[in-house]
Amino acid sequence: MKFICEKNSLQEAVSTAQKAVTGKSNMAVLEGLLIIASNNEITIIGSDKDLSIETKIKAEIIEEGSIVVDSKLFGEIIRKMPNYQIELSKDINGNSLEITCKKSKAIVKCMNEEDYPSLPYIEDNININISQGVIKNMIKGTIFSVAQDEIRPILMGVLLEIKNNKINFVALDGLRLALRYENIDSDKDISVVIPGKTLNEISKILSDTNDIVNITFTQNQVLFNLGNTKIISRLLEGEYIKYNSIIPYDHKLKVIVKKDEILESIERASLVARETDNNFVKLDMVDDLIVITSNSQLGNVREEVNAIMQGEEIHIAFNSKYLIDVLKNLDEEEIIMELTSSISPCILKNKQNDNSIYLVLPVRFLNA
Repeated sequence: MKFICEKNSLQEAVSTAQKAVTGKSNMAVLEGLLIIASNNEITIIGSDKDLSIETKIKAEIIEEGSIVVDSKLFGEIIRKMPNYQIELSKDINGNSLEITCKKSKAIVKCMNEEDYPSLPYIEDNININISQGVIKNMIKGTIFSVAQDEIRPILMGVLLEIKNNKINFVALDGLRLALRYENIDSDKDISVVIPGKTLNEISKILSDTNDIVNITFTQNQVLFNLGNTKIISRLLEGEYIKYNSIIPYDHKLKVIVKKDEILESIERASLVARETDNNFVKLDMVDDLIVITSNSQLGNVREEVNAIMQGEEIHIAFNSKYLIDVLKNLDEEEIIMELTSSISPCILKNKQNDNSIYLVLPVRFLNA
């Protein structure tokens, strides 16, 4: 194997494929990248079996072939090379790869490419097309609510649901729920759960543009096809929680407030709240005023935010981190909060654009 390509193109492709390499596999070969040179292009594949990423770049192929190199070491070497054309060649015995760029040369040991597992075959029977920017935004707007522990593995993923010409992304961890939805030109009926880790890596690869991504679904796999890059992930098994039964649709208090004002106030209050066990901040909602307070051994903070209120006064407390996460993902200048009592979930959403619903459970406090 021998080829010549641009350093920057190779570095970008390596960085993309590396996102699937965790370094925690019991198969040493999965700590490497598979590099295939053929048909005037280089294919670079990274995988941890659950997630596989394949990306292609143009190159001058002098001799076709394939090789597996340590992902971390190879990536660092390429990154440190001068910004010029790079020549890569496998030695005659296939034991090492020589990397040459201007006056720099490095040799790295290789692994047996025959031991590298094949990518799953994805049958192209159920698929949709949607803009990369939309999917990227939907991932960003839900991924923070994915569960981080393995008590309920299904909650470590995001529910992707397509029905009634809408695509929904849903994530919840037992204390909060994030729901984003967009219209889509599809009559498909799909419900799958994609691992949060997969979507986190996909969001780093997607562009914030109208470029199309084709998503193909099978019974236990999903393929995101971006053209030169393909991402294949296993799906999580099991039945997702019926999230619609969790969301309250009635309320006793509706609050309209400027997002940046309440966000900045809660962020300031959270500086003291971090010293408590649950980042506790209290919100007293009375007479078109939200009074935000926090107390700890280090001190206390009091903030006032003007708002428009319709309904009964409510005194409620939250984990400040959960509120901040939601507020940062709402898009508009004014937002709506809907509440029922000090122990009932709070709903947050944009005032105008009906494309998201966020739910946060309150924290119980004394004399509630």
